[in-house]
This record gives sequence, C-alpha cells and structure tokens, in this order.
Amino acid sequence: MKFDNNIHKSTVSNAFSRQSEVFDKIYSENLLSEYMRKKFREELLKFARPESRILELNCGTGMDTIYLASKGFDIVATDNAPGMLAKISEKVKALNLEHKVHVVPCDFEQIGNLQQGTFDHIYSNFSGLNCTRNLAGVLQQLKPLLNPGGKVSLVLMPVVCPWELIMICKGMFRTAFRRFGKNGANARIENVHFRTWYYNPSYVKRVTREDYDVLSLKGICITVPPPFIENFVERYPKLFAMLERLDKKIEYHFPFTYCCDQYMITLQLK
Repeated sequence: MKFDNNIHKSTVSNAFSRQSEVFDKIYSENLLSEYMRKKFREELLKFARPESRILELNCGTGMDTIYLASKGFDIVATDNAPGMLAKISEKVKALNLEHKVHVVPCDFEQIGNLQQGTFDHIYSNFSGLNCTRNLAGVLQQLKPLLNPGGKVSLVLMPVVCPWELIMICKGMFRTAFRRFGKNGANARIENVHFRTWYYNPSYVKRVTREDYDVLSLKGICITVPPPFIENFVERYPKLFAMLERLDKKIEYHFPFTYCCDQYMITLQLK
C-alpha cells in the first residue's frame, strides 16, 4: 500500500489525542520515564541561556513546558494533537503562566510556517520526531526560526537499543528487531497503529552539518532500561542505582551515543 503522509499524520494526532487523558499519569508514575526526563532537562539547561525564548516541538501535555517556564524561559509550545493542546492550555491557565507560555497548534512538518518570530533555542523531547519519515525536511525548516547562535536540542531513538535486543532471549523477536526495518516500524498508542522511523546521530549530523556545529551528543538509557521495562526501579533499586552510575560514566562516549534507547543531540547555528 502506498504511504499517505496526510493519513499518517492524522493517525498519529488521533493516537496522542486519545492518550492525553492518561498521559501525565502514565509518564509521572513510570520512574524510568521520569529518569529520562531528568536527563533531558539537565542537558538542556546546560545550553539554554537564561531568559531564552524557546520553541518546543511536540509539547504534549506540557510537562517540560511548565518546568521550563518555572525556570524563567519564555516558551512557544506547539503540537498537532487537539487533546494534548487542550491539556497544556488548561495547565497554563490554571498556573497563571499565560505571560510565559504561548500554546500554538502546529504540525512540526509545517513548523517553517509558524508566525511567532525567532527563538534562541528549539527543542523536541521524548522522540516525537521519530514519528516523521522526513526528519531532514523538518530540520531544514528550523534555521530561519533561530536567532544568531541559536541552538537546537533533539531527543531521538537510534537504530540499536541494547535492551530491545535482549528481548531475543524471551523470544520477542519483533520487539528485538523492530528498529531495523527500512520502512519504519509499527507503533501503537491507545490501540491506534502508526509508523515510526529510527535515526542514528550520524544521520542528524549529516543533514545539518552545513548550518550547525554539534555541541553535545548524549546517550539516554544505555544500561539503564527504557520505560517499557515496567517497575524496574521499584523492584531493583540497588541495581538501578548501579546502572545509573554506569550510564553517567559512558553516556557521552561512542558507541554508547549510538547504542541506547534514546539520545540527545544539541546543535548550534554556525
């Protein structure tokens, strides 16, 4: 069947809109998700200048948005899932953050059409950009949205995830090899199926090298398991603490920046 990008985008939007009612509960109660979010925030704050104006792609319910607004940043938060946009808008109003956060419906594949001025920093967390098969096209649209010396921080899923490969031992071959397909992999959220694609850091470097320098590349969940290993922290707190210390030692080093559940790359406009 021929791939229809418009249908795909509508399907992804529908999936995440359905999940918006339970999104915060799912992610806040999963300690591995919270661990990943902590790693992202620590890295972002290393490079985001105080009082920066920030553009957020695939903001979801605004868990990172609200956190960064509390740190003094001005945020334009974008998403194309109506359910997610409704949730973040509720939070912004309830917390009286309208002066710090501006919520705008926008598909990241059309982010170049955003009429909100320019930004000091653009970011995307939790691999939302793996939902496009045209990552290069999205990245090309970011340059005109940046101020001189502006930065881009992206969290993406690479091809090789050690913890997924371990699933071979359980006979879960589809999980183990799902990232290796040339035409993407099937994902499911709230019983809605859609495609995802996996991008190594080398791909991002290649398609951005003319306009950006790489400031940082960091693997997330290398020996620490990804969130689908449920209740790992609760069941094995000492092992988790040991793996967390190990990840901290290797997270900036090859091949661990390529062999992880997700990685975070920060670029700066030349």
